Amino acid sequence: MSQNIESLRRVKYRQGLIKQMNTPVEQHEIIVDSVKTAWLSAGNEHATGETIVLLHGAGAGAVTWYPSIASIAQHYPVIAPDIVGYGESDKPNAAYDRSYYVNWLNGFLTSLNLTKISLVGLSQGAAIAMQFALDFPEKVNKLVLVNSAGFGAKPKFLPFLGMVWMNVLPSSLANHFASRYLLVQPKLKHKYHGLYSVEVAKSLGGKNAFLQGKGQAVAEISKHELQSIQHKTLVIHGEDDQFFPIKYSQFAAEIIPNAIFKPIQHAGHMPLMDQTEIFNRTLVDFLKEGD
Repeated sequence: MSQNIESLRRVKYRQGLIKQMNTPVEQHEIIVDSVKTAWLSAGNEHATGETIVLLHGAGAGAVTWYPSIASIAQHYPVIAPDIVGYGESDKPNAAYDRSYYVNWLNGFLTSLNLTKISLVGLSQGAAIAMQFALDFPEKVNKLVLVNSAGFGAKPKFLPFLGMVWMNVLPSSLANHFASRYLLVQPKLKHKYHGLYSVEVAKSLGGKNAFLQGKGQAVAEISKHELQSIQHKTLVIHGEDDQFFPIKYSQFAAEIIPNAIFKPIQHAGHMPLMDQTEIFNRTLVDFLKEGD
């Protein structure tokens, strides 16, 4: 009975965030290599460009992109999966390192017959996007890294405590505490996002990615590997990020050959929520460049 109630709450919060996207969104599920992946798609009749794939960070799921999907979908088809271990996707016992995530992503994209896409990743999702671009360079057009993990930054104690609390003993109180370090203005984050994050972490297997992954997905990517990324790359970072200091993204952008760096003022670890309009404009302008 308790699991049924929690599942109903999770659906309510997810649907509420999808409604906030203010654009037609379709919900899908697909099974690849015995793993169910839930995903969202959007894009109106004028969205005929190359598909944009959005990879959320460590928590919640594809609905994290609720502030941005409509802006992107005006110009491009958009696919936002619940990364394996999160959202409504399966949460198996697994390594949850970058190799595991990249293999999952490649299988997912192959099953959708997507041979070339542009990747936009947030935090841990950005580290996965980079690794995918390194392993399958021919499948990626442009790369966007938002407050990216994998650049060697280590979170300070209190933000790290908030992350551990949310993943080990998820609750509304834990979410309230963690949000103080993820956003400059936590009140700008829709309340359903935090509530959904809690319900996902409390669901069956919801702690697996954190407990079994042990941080391997966000381990530092070497300077040599960064130099090997040849794709046009946009590195975005909120100037007031308390989780990953901005200097790490700035340094990485200097190493990646075709990268440009765009800091966003008055934004923390989730600039798409702190400064939605500026973030969306920066992202879409980059994606449209050269089209």
